[in-house]
Amino acid sequence: MIDAAARPKRIVLLRHGESAGNIDPGIYEVVPDHALELTERGREQSERAGRELRDLFGTEHVTAFVSPYRRTRETFRLLGLDPERTRIREEPRLREQDWGNIQQLTDMGQQKAARDAYGHFYYRFTHGESGADVYDRVGAFLETMHRDFARHAVRYGPDRNILLVTHGLTMRLFCMRWFHWTVEEFERLSNPGNGETRILLRGPDGRYTLDREFERWK
Repeated sequence: MIDAAARPKRIVLLRHGESAGNIDPGIYEVVPDHALELTERGREQSERAGRELRDLFGTEHVTAFVSPYRRTRETFRLLGLDPERTRIREEPRLREQDWGNIQQLTDMGQQKAARDAYGHFYYRFTHGESGADVYDRVGAFLETMHRDFARHAVRYGPDRNILLVTHGLTMRLFCMRWFHWTVEEFERLSNPGNGETRILLRGPDGRYTLDREFERWK
């Protein structure tokens, strides 16, 4: 186990900017989920997030793990982080919850309604994943991330950052896994907005706290 003070200063979770699927559900009938691009508003959200993150990180080192979906990769590029101080790794385990294949709009609406009734953690899309499946792969990713902590603790020192560019549900499940929230606690929470962050801040004892809570279902 690495020394508490050698753990990264921050773990920043960033949801991608607004994508075409966020404003037009019908696009899922013709474009794969992983191929959806950012809207103009989504690009603006990503650029704004980049300005905030550059101010936050300053001259500190950043290791970025990025979901392989088009919208998350576009979001990362628009952040404009210093390439001399940033390592980037594509991380498929941080992808969106899989629906599976091209969708039919009517079926999507029915499945989302069924998921709301059944529970977002346990409900499994007909050809895709449940929230529990995403939780499991996030748990596997955490093992990789902790090995990264240990590998680079000496090289980059304690004032370094981890950035995860990912999706709303994945962000919630990451925090559920990290903070050992119950399923009931997870179910009460809403996704952050597009281009929003949640930041895990390292305390003097090496433990992390969340900078702000997720909003709750209305």
